[in-house]
Amino acid sequence: MSIDPRTPVVVGVGQSAERIDDTDYRAMSPVELAAVAAQAAVADCGAERVAQAIDTVVATRQFENSIPNAPAPLGKSNNFPRSVARLIGADPARAVLDKVGGQGPQKLLSEFAAEIAAGTADAVLLCGSDATSTLRHFAKSSEGEDKPDFSETIDGQLEDRGYGLEEFVEHYTVIHGLTGAPVQYGLLENARRARLGMGTADYLQAMGELFAPMSKIAAKNPFSASPVERSVDELTTISTTNRMICDPYPRLLVARDQVNQGAAALLMSVEAARRLGVSEDRWVYLHGHADMRSQRLLERADLGAYPAAVAATTAALAMAGIGFGDITAMDLYSCFPVPVFNICDAFGLAGDDPRGLTLTGGLPFFGGAGNNYSMHAIAEAVAVARSAAGQFAFVGANGGMMSKYSVGVYSAAPAPWTPDRSAEPQAELDAAPKVAVTERAEGPATIETYSVRYDWETRTGIIIGRLDADGSRFLATTEDDDLVALLSDGEPLGTPITVRALDYGNRCSLR
Repeated sequence: MSIDPRTPVVVGVGQSAERIDDTDYRAMSPVELAAVAAQAAVADCGAERVAQAIDTVVATRQFENSIPNAPAPLGKSNNFPRSVARLIGADPARAVLDKVGGQGPQKLLSEFAAEIAAGTADAVLLCGSDATSTLRHFAKSSEGEDKPDFSETIDGQLEDRGYGLEEFVEHYTVIHGLTGAPVQYGLLENARRARLGMGTADYLQAMGELFAPMSKIAAKNPFSASPVERSVDELTTISTTNRMICDPYPRLLVARDQVNQGAAALLMSVEAARRLGVSEDRWVYLHGHADMRSQRLLERADLGAYPAAVAATTAALAMAGIGFGDITAMDLYSCFPVPVFNICDAFGLAGDDPRGLTLTGGLPFFGGAGNNYSMHAIAEAVAVARSAAGQFAFVGANGGMMSKYSVGVYSAAPAPWTPDRSAEPQAELDAAPKVAVTERAEGPATIETYSVRYDWETRTGIIIGRLDADGSRFLATTEDDDLVALLSDGEPLGTPITVRALDYGNRCSLR
């Protein structure tokens, strides 16, 4: 087929990683990890003068730069994308630091592919990293031990898009203990369990069966933070090494944030790729893409469902002109089981699908490199697409509390660029019925879903309930011994409770 010279193609991908116990451990900074991955992406093109041709560098945020005033005990760069660019010999006209969100890598790839198609960019490097394992290692080290200094000040333009936390976080949720991902996903997970009518033991078993096959892939991946194959029993048996974090999750069923990982992808126009001598066997096309967002957390009709992810997947596959059965390999964002379950539920996928549900090994085992995890999935998807003609690789990237979902469908088969088509399905998502929310709740109610914070000094129950008076939804916490015991060891779904509103949030107890 005749290819428009403005068609965007992925021409290079790269990854980097190191573990504390590696014999060649270097204590690389986040900038260095991203730069090693970026250099690998440049080399992956198989052409000369590629770094000098990069006009745009776009970076995801690191953990220490994802919350205002977050500590950076080893220091950090004031201009992360330009620091990475400097190390690979690039001098881009434009540098971008994106918002927080696990959907970011795929969303950015779609966004800057569109810019290439429009002629506003020609060669774009996407990159990111996290070095939380190194940060924690030196946080525990003795006072006299030499610690690396990751501080760097670099001049130049920076388009800092801000944290974007307002898209995921509200004052109302924070004062009720929703201050970390595990407790929020625990609420969503138990809501799905409630809809399915499953008991706690059966649901724990199902989560283990979903994730155990991922660990087999992680065990073979040289970039994995924890390359260990795990059995279902290991994942579901509570022990000192697999303690409860937030109900219903033991430690081995949640994303592993203690990683030292970087990943990068390089996009070009077909015109630029030809000019620089990038062989066509390196080109991978984005056949389908979509980006969708969910309703406000507490207003969603079904807290255990993820219609935005289903809509984004459906739209991207339709754009590519294929069905899920045509996908050769996939990576479903696996920070917790529930977002994976939702794609499986909608498209009839089994946990032991012979294609596998992850390309990397999954966030609990490969590692959850903060906002940049799906850049690793993209790198693996590109490798799959290149490995045989006509193969399709799928990347589903999740952000927030099942708040945003971005999808990419990759293949080496040539395809014209198709602009985003998300507006119409997004309008349908926005128009879906919403549940009324009463923020200051009083009176008799029932438990709709719940989690338990085992990670707090005092074990605390977090409840989403429905008022008997009008069916409106509310958040509440509890330290009531009897109710916390029921939440921890019983079946609390649908249990009658009494809620009262205080100046510092709602509190509840058994009726």
